[in-house]
Amino acid sequence: MEAGPRDTEQDAPDAHHGAGHLSPDGPDELAVTPAVEVELRPARRMRIWQLAPIVMLAALGSLMFAFPLAFEVGDGGPVVAMLGLLISCCAAGWGMMAARRVGYAWPGLPSRGSGERADWRVIALYVTVCAALVALAVWRVARLRG
Repeated sequence: MEAGPRDTEQDAPDAHHGAGHLSPDGPDELAVTPAVEVELRPARRMRIWQLAPIVMLAALGSLMFAFPLAFEVGDGGPVVAMLGLLISCCAAGWGMMAARRVGYAWPGLPSRGSGERADWRVIALYVTVCAALVALAVWRVARLRG
């Protein structure tokens, strides 16, 4: 009795095999389908019921801020304008918190739960822009008074 490889149908030169048959070392390459990763949870997106009140408050605040400053309506104009600015800032903060909750982040800042630290230069840029906008608004209101 001689020990050696067996003569199988697969070893024959003219033999062909269909997809799904096993070769001695495992399944054929044609029968293997690539694994597909599927996220079980749906993508977290902001819904219309989250966006609508934020957009409405921002629009209302912007109008309250812009009209008294643009048309200089009496003595109460600066007060109404500052109230409009406050409402606009509240809407912006509410929008930022809602966006952060669904996983969005400001450009240059890491997303929530990533474990990365924010770059101090990006934070300084955001603080500078916000301070400049507040300074311009206060300057405009103060100019209406004087």
